[in-house]
Amino acid sequence: MAAENEKSRLDDAARAGWLYFIAGHTQDEIAKMLQVSRASAQRLVSLCLAERLITFRLEHPIAACMELAARLKQRFDLSHCEVVPADPAAPQATAGIAERCANLLDSTLRSETPVIVALGTGRAVRAAVERVTPIDRPNHQIVSLVGNISADGSASFYDTVGRLADRTGARHYPMPLPFLMSSEDERNKMVRIEPIAKVKAVAAKADLRLVGIGQMDQKAQVHVDGFVTRDELFEMMRLGAIGEITGWAYDAKGKLLKAGTNKRLTSIPPEVPAKTTTIGAAVGAAKVQAITAALSGGLINGLITDEATARAILER
Repeated sequence: MAAENEKSRLDDAARAGWLYFIAGHTQDEIAKMLQVSRASAQRLVSLCLAERLITFRLEHPIAACMELAARLKQRFDLSHCEVVPADPAAPQATAGIAERCANLLDSTLRSETPVIVALGTGRAVRAAVERVTPIDRPNHQIVSLVGNISADGSASFYDTVGRLADRTGARHYPMPLPFLMSSEDERNKMVRIEPIAKVKAVAAKADLRLVGIGQMDQKAQVHVDGFVTRDELFEMMRLGAIGEITGWAYDAKGKLLKAGTNKRLTSIPPEVPAKTTTIGAAVGAAKVQAITAALSGGLINGLITDEATARAILER
């Protein structure tokens, strides 16, 4: 019993530490979230530090999160799964998963052996790249999986390849193409030109793929960020699209659609099933169906999410 109480106390301390140091909440806010007094919240944060549960990153594996990760890993036969605490005040916040994605990138990029990291776009991936510890690794390669030019000719704010290259000194390979071409024939011609073919060849040899997962509804990020029009979005929804990875829309079974914008998309298609370590990073109730379908269809073989999203996936 004493051991169980000690474990529970450390779990509470780790949760308080995450809310304070990672999510950025005040001790008053943490007290309300954990339903304890402010003094208790302060003691839990202090205990988190005293027990070295957190240094630069949270090192204590919270038991509930570990259990959820294990269940997801077993259910979907995943090679990698991490579940971080949910932030009750901001259920769609990406700070927690961005921190874990950054940890994954850090551990990959610390290798002295040359590695290739392929990146999608999105808020979580961008936030992760910003947290990567600067390191000199000129022998590594960073490659984009997705065209980063929107319909109006502007570059995506969430492009990540150049930023990660800045932090590592690695060679980088952007995808200098519009997200969508005007026709399937034009797309086929563009992806065969030599510079783009070389980018695709580098991506094909990637050791790690890190991608965001987007839902396909009226708040779809590909529409909000200006990559597809309202009419294009609604067409894909009518065709059965419920999610997208690097722009590639798929249905509720995780099957890539063979129509609509997928026929004009310049992004590198997902492996089906994923053989390269392919980690999806996403949180939020709106993305549960899209994440579940991506897992079921084998579009990803790894997941980084939060506990609320993990529970919702397992309850489907």
